[in-house]
Amino acid sequence: MIGMQYRITLPSDYDMEIIRERVKENGFKTDGFDDLLFKCYLIKEKTSDGIENMYAPLYVWKNNAGMNKFLFKGYYDNIIRSFGWQNVNIGIPLFIDLSDSFNASKYAVEITNDISSDISLTNFENKLSGLWIKDKSFTGKVCFYNPDKWKYSIYYFFKERPDTEYETFQILHISE
Repeated sequence: MIGMQYRITLPSDYDMEIIRERVKENGFKTDGFDDLLFKCYLIKEKTSDGIENMYAPLYVWKNNAGMNKFLFKGYYDNIIRSFGWQNVNIGIPLFIDLSDSFNASKYAVEITNDISSDISLTNFENKLSGLWIKDKSFTGKVCFYNPDKWKYSIYYFFKERPDTEYETFQILHISE
């Protein structure tokens, strides 16, 4: 499996309704996409979610064939035409735990950090257990790591906005 995300930071005065309409009109197009486990159409709004406006779709691919099709067979060109060339962040899933109600998720919380060189990687997953957020009502959790940068990201998914200090995204649509 492969995790993939591009983060498009938008101007502070950007009308986020444009993104909402874009997803409403086109989000279904990735429903059932080849080799896609899921895609969450994530946004952050400066007014409610943090310090910036952002569009940051998160994908989990079952293998590289679907990802390659998306990137190199014209689908990603829609992003290039609308927002310009974007770096695509890649991660390897360490774990994926999705409940039966994952599709009803409306929010995602991300915890990102470096993988410290002073720990044994044999205990890395155990070290992450101390990062679980207090709200246990999550509908899923996914951890990606990138050994090229020695970083990791854990995403928790919720039906209701959780009370947390971590970065929170709204989920506009989930494709599976």
